[in-house]
Amino acid sequence: MDLSLLALSPPGWGGVLLAGLVSSLQLAVGGYLLGLVIGIGGASGKLYGGPILRDLLEIYTTLVRAIPELVLILLLYYAGTDLVNQAAALLGLPAMDISGLAAGIFVIGVVQGAYSTEVLRGAIKAIPAGQIEAARAYGMSPFMTLRRITLPAMLPYAVPGLSNLWLIATKDTALLAVVGFTELTLATRQAAGTTKHYMTFFLAAMALYLAVTLLSNLVIGMIEKRSRRGMAREA
Repeated sequence: MDLSLLALSPPGWGGVLLAGLVSSLQLAVGGYLLGLVIGIGGASGKLYGGPILRDLLEIYTTLVRAIPELVLILLLYYAGTDLVNQAAALLGLPAMDISGLAAGIFVIGVVQGAYSTEVLRGAIKAIPAGQIEAARAYGMSPFMTLRRITLPAMLPYAVPGLSNLWLIATKDTALLAVVGFTELTLATRQAAGTTKHYMTFFLAAMALYLAVTLLSNLVIGMIEKRSRRGMAREA
């Protein structure tokens, strides 16, 4: 194993791998946050929306969870950008050059949103009904109830599921290599293919993914501990 190939400056490929890692994290963070926003709206719609909205959200979550993620990524990446440009043409606007990063964040966000919807819906249903009833008795509006009662109270129940979704998001970024977006996996393949040192570079990529996971677990543990302050400990 030639570790000099992992040097940050040429002829080493370490800088390329780190740039790929940064791109992967940008995709994961952007997609995860977008999915969280979709999930909050989706969970609220499933619980409090009308029958048509609930049916549409049920179709969305069922389709996303049923179709393999690689197929969804290919479909959303290519068909989504094509639909945007077709809409622009109908409006008399020039074709837009959508960046790979923006398209990747959108794709991961849509996938994450379906799973976040179900995680948050279950977390909201786990909140003791008395807390919501008390908020209504005090005259809180639905938005204020969501902001002051529902979201803080559901956090302890949602953190385990949301933490899993974050780790899934970091790994799903590797699937975007199939559409040519240069994240960590594609950068690793390029380095390994050029130098023919496959073991060196894929072990390095594995170490980087593992480091992200271990750091994420530390942060998640702190968030979970903080979210459970004041709650009765289970025997």
